Amino acid sequence: MLSRVPPVWLVIFPIGTVQLGAAIAKNVFDDAAPMTLVWLRLATSAVVLTVMVRPSLRGRTPEDWRVAITFGVVLGTMNWSIYESFARIPLGIAVTIEFLGPLGLAVVSSRRARDLVWVALAGAGVALLGIERGDLTLAGVAFALLAGASWAAYILLSVSTGRRWPGLDGLTVASVVATVLMAPLLASFSGRGIGHPHVILLGALVGLLSSVIPYSFELIALRSIRPSVFGILMSLDPAAAALAGIVVVHEYLSTLQWLAVVCVIAASVGATRSESTAAVPAAD
Repeated sequence: MLSRVPPVWLVIFPIGTVQLGAAIAKNVFDDAAPMTLVWLRLATSAVVLTVMVRPSLRGRTPEDWRVAITFGVVLGTMNWSIYESFARIPLGIAVTIEFLGPLGLAVVSSRRARDLVWVALAGAGVALLGIERGDLTLAGVAFALLAGASWAAYILLSVSTGRRWPGLDGLTVASVVATVLMAPLLASFSGRGIGHPHVILLGALVGLLSSVIPYSFELIALRSIRPSVFGILMSLDPAAAALAGIVVVHEYLSTLQWLAVVCVIAASVGATRSESTAAVPAAD
């Protein structure tokens, strides 16, 4: 049935569900630690993906396992760090800063001097955030930057994992690895709220909205949509996060903060289009 849906909507809809899930998680932080919500999200996606995908583990080489385990470590780090950022700074700002990771990766991949324009534009956005700090904290920004670096690593490892594991097998294994690795941290440091039924239910909902739906929809979309178009659509993430923050968490951004979001989105669109244009001669 999803194959009949235009691929553009298969990308846009998950962007909304991811940020809606993040906003729901942030509303639960009074009753549960960010680590608790992260683990519930990872556990939900690991269980659902395992049941749906049923990955084949036979005949895997040590290198296959190394890539999948590394992917799991990065996946866990990315989710944990951005939720720790959400707990400290507004949702839209956290995702805007996080987006510097894939943006930087796109610019570095192009290796063209004129793409420094997009770096400058993104830098201007960050500078605007610095001018009007508002609710920003050093720890919140640092966690968002770590999430951005993890996101860039996630993109690179997605390629390596896709080459070694068919379909969603590698992602499923990585989700299980991330869940298992996070369990001791949950038990040792911040398992607050894990015993509350409503926290478990909301954590499972967050897992469906922010992991299961995006993975499934984007996989189908990428079969028929150009990567450049996909990258441009993903640039809507910071705006979607800001809107989710307004509607669900009642976090309102100032004019300068909105301008910062727009700068980063524009830089991402420019870098993605530039990367796509550069790839055309090579493809020919």
